[in-house]
Amino acid sequence: MTSTHRAGARFSGIDDVQKRLATTGYLSDEAIATVVHLADRLNKPLLVEGPAGVGKTELAKAISRTLDYELIRLQCYEGVDETKALYEWNYKKQLLRIQADQGSSWDVLSEDIFSEPFLLERPVLKAIRSKQPCVLLIDEIDKLDFEAEALLLEVLSDWQVTIPEMGTLVAQELPFVVLTSNNERELSEALKRRCLYLYLDYPSTEREKQIVLQRVPGITETLAEQVVRVVKSIRDLELKKAPSIAETLDWASTLLHLSITTLDEEAIRRTMPVLLKFQTDLEKAREHLKIKGS
Repeated sequence: MTSTHRAGARFSGIDDVQKRLATTGYLSDEAIATVVHLADRLNKPLLVEGPAGVGKTELAKAISRTLDYELIRLQCYEGVDETKALYEWNYKKQLLRIQADQGSSWDVLSEDIFSEPFLLERPVLKAIRSKQPCVLLIDEIDKLDFEAEALLLEVLSDWQVTIPEMGTLVAQELPFVVLTSNNERELSEALKRRCLYLYLDYPSTEREKQIVLQRVPGITETLAEQVVRVVKSIRDLELKKAPSIAETLDWASTLLHLSITTLDEEAIRRTMPVLLKFQTDLEKAREHLKIKGS
């Protein structure tokens, strides 16, 4: 067992966080930069909650890029257990090893087959064992059941994984951990206690306009302004799926490719399906915007 090395401050301050994230194309605000800065200084996991499509996963990717750290991602879904999050043994390889050396005693064989060459690392164990600092992204943790969440909680509390056949493996370098949640279910208080919390909502009109201007080269400020104002008004409706930031960017790019320089009724009618993906949402948006036809 080795001791965990806690990384020193990766950012010099809140302004440094904002500037360096901006170099990766991620436009943060002071609230986001402050929590990232504190997560760095306090060596705590960062729990980011909010609606789908507001940039939670992208924040983890931006942190990884600006620090030049490897991004290790565990995509959560119902049914994830320790074999998908931590490790499992390569059973086929073990079986071939046993068949190839049937003359050996079980004590000798078991010591061999439960060793490094037969171990399959999954994302969390890979981050724990990484010799270089990394960013561990546990994406959509709210999709896990409580047992799987408790499993991850134990790892994040002690920064170690116990493999019965190999002993306890302690993190060599403390990873920068980002957990995301779409708030589909309530996470445990124990998990939240161990994390710094950031709620990401849809950006302000001005910030989303800046994102569009940065990510859609060639678009005019006037068209970008029109796009984000229409999107904001649509998000205020009761929809099955509100437009994400990515869909705002897709819509802006579509308008640019079609050489549309201003949003009028015809332009919106033709391109609305790029922004909304349910027929009922399209109908609500058309009624809201007073768009005729299909």
